[in-house]
Amino acid sequence: MPELPDLTVYLESLEARIAHRRLARIRLLNPFLLRTAVPPVASAEGKKVRALSRLGKRIVIGLEGELYLVLHLMIAGRLRWLAADAKPPARITLALCEFDSGTLAITEAGTKRRASLHLVEGRAALEAMDPGGIEVFDCDAATFGKFLKTENHTLKRALTDPRFFAGIGNAYSDEILHRARLSPVALTKDLAENDVARLFASTQAVLRHWTARLREETGAGFPAKVTAFREGMAVHGRYGKPCPVCGAPVQRIVYAANETNYCARCQTGGRILADRALSRLLKKSWPRSIDELG
Repeated sequence: MPELPDLTVYLESLEARIAHRRLARIRLLNPFLLRTAVPPVASAEGKKVRALSRLGKRIVIGLEGELYLVLHLMIAGRLRWLAADAKPPARITLALCEFDSGTLAITEAGTKRRASLHLVEGRAALEAMDPGGIEVFDCDAATFGKFLKTENHTLKRALTDPRFFAGIGNAYSDEILHRARLSPVALTKDLAENDVARLFASTQAVLRHWTARLREETGAGFPAKVTAFREGMAVHGRYGKPCPVCGAPVQRIVYAANETNYCARCQTGGRILADRALSRLLKKSWPRSIDELG
């Protein structure tokens, strides 16, 4: 799922291409993408783009007449920029937003259609879609800590909860926790003040680093490879590979469709966290520490 760094670069690329441009037409190739009926999507056509912004993990295209196109790419949704005469990718294209400068294609890989597009009217309707999470670059450590401890959850869950923090998902939460040397299953209520301060600094540092890196990779082009697994990440998507800090093999916890990656030596005092599937299968043979892996 595109997270804050990816969405920031998407928005910057869109700013250069569609800001103050007129939206000529919206072609819905998959009707399930559009989740609203009022106002009708045709009412957005012919309107100029007034502003581009982010609402949590949603991209907001503000149009004349206080109309807002709100796009949530979910896990497999992506954006592509097409020249006026270019053909959109077959099968995976859900919608085309046509401008005189080119066409914005909304795509989604796979068979599950989770990406969504809303058209809402008025600032109040837009604000009603905000899940409430704070922007980590617009707060201080004290405010960060207050939101972190709103409810007692694991750090992994708290960081990725859109009600607490805006734009952080599965991938960057792994990187943040590794940099902060904190366990993904540590409970928020148990964090000391210095732990909160370290986590806050780590959150800003990781998101700032990856935003700058993706911005540099994209240059004047349009983001072509938006993925949760990037070369240079410390632990996310690197199960079994050496931790760049200590060299121990990166571990994982698999649950549902998500995977948490961490370094046992750097983050959990050497303890290997129970994986719901494997630890039940191996039972007494499940290694308890990184040293038992040999």
